Amino acid sequence: MRLFSLEGKLTALLSAVLIAGVVVTALLIRWWLPPWLAVLGACLVLIPIVVVVARSAMAPLTSLLRVLAGSVASFRDGDYSVSLAERRRDEFGELVRTHNELGGVLRNQRQHLFQRELLLDTVVQNSPTALLLVDASEHVVYTNLAARTLLNGGRRMNGLDFTAIVAECPPALATALASRQDGLFSVTLEGEEETYHLSQRDVRLHGRAHRLLQLRRLTRELSRQEVQTWKKVIRVISHELNNSLAPISSLAHSGRELAQRGDGARLATVFDTIEERTRHLDGFIRGYAEFAKLPQPRCEAVRWDEFLRQLAQHYAFHLADSNLPDEPGWFDRAQLEQVLINLLKNAHESGSATGAIEIAVMPRSGEVRIDVSDRGEGMSEAVLANALLPFYSTKRSGSGLGLALAREIVEAHAGRITLANREGGGLTVALTLPQSPRAPML
Repeated sequence: MRLFSLEGKLTALLSAVLIAGVVVTALLIRWWLPPWLAVLGACLVLIPIVVVVARSAMAPLTSLLRVLAGSVASFRDGDYSVSLAERRRDEFGELVRTHNELGGVLRNQRQHLFQRELLLDTVVQNSPTALLLVDASEHVVYTNLAARTLLNGGRRMNGLDFTAIVAECPPALATALASRQDGLFSVTLEGEEETYHLSQRDVRLHGRAHRLLQLRRLTRELSRQEVQTWKKVIRVISHELNNSLAPISSLAHSGRELAQRGDGARLATVFDTIEERTRHLDGFIRGYAEFAKLPQPRCEAVRWDEFLRQLAQHYAFHLADSNLPDEPGWFDRAQLEQVLINLLKNAHESGSATGAIEIAVMPRSGEVRIDVSDRGEGMSEAVLANALLPFYSTKRSGSGLGLALAREIVEAHAGRITLANREGGGLTVALTLPQSPRAPML
């Protein structure tokens, strides 16, 4: 027990009162008073003194407790600047020191949090991506500078009705914002056409539903990508034309020489080669035209069992799971059949056994996934990274349009396509499509 602890002080005070009581009682008995009367007299003398001493001893503690209560209330209100100067060597002194340390920690954490919030707000406000946060009642909660510039002439938007703001936007922008779907759209701003990508996500803040919208300007990126695409297309077309026109020109010269000599037997071979190269060039041009003029999908409800039964008439496969989804698919039957025929053709040409080629149809929370798997040689990392690009092919006679056309069709259905090697060898091509009607990608 420490001398200056509350326990020590209380023990000393009680001991003093007890000793005083004994002394006063002994004096009264010495004055020839009966013992009971001496005890009563001692109580009458000591009780007022004990009350005064107790009140005097508790006054600093009561004052300190009031100050601590006020300081804790300040902490509750977010004011961490309060610090107590009470210097005591008992438990209340330790409480005061702990209180001051807590205030210092809270001040440092608040300062650190403030700096982080300031940095985050600076980054968000100066981001070229327009950011808007809208609550469930369609009122704007937060915007950055890019969003205010794009949608409200740079003026503040917090608290405004988002529906009214959308109604005053250009038609293409208003349609995109009201659709609640991700996608690309173009809008004319200040006489120039700008392309944006819209992304919308549902989030919960403080237990309430909100919607986060991100509008990213892609005009420069798309322009650079368009230039690169045109360069690649020109290189591919030039390569194909040179591969066909150079032999045709050489063969035409040889044919003229053979015709002058009257060598009809060898002349027929020349004409056959020219015809073969012409057919190859025609096939390449038609394939390019088919890829460039892909029509928008005409989606309809399609029963899976009937669709897969018709698909099996083109290439053999077996179902990974005979339990097909009860809900019909929603896609363009002809276009998706073309995609799956190309994938099954690739699977058969991969070196896989026919019995190892399988299709799986799996519903997944508003979407349906179609896997086409084989046990062929698979793909290297470099091929996987480029397989979906137009005109990229590892086959000597391939056009490089099969997987690119599949990707174009799937994305036109607002879906996605991925390729991955299988454990144990082989490849899986996964098509993910919306299970219900959804606006196609623009």
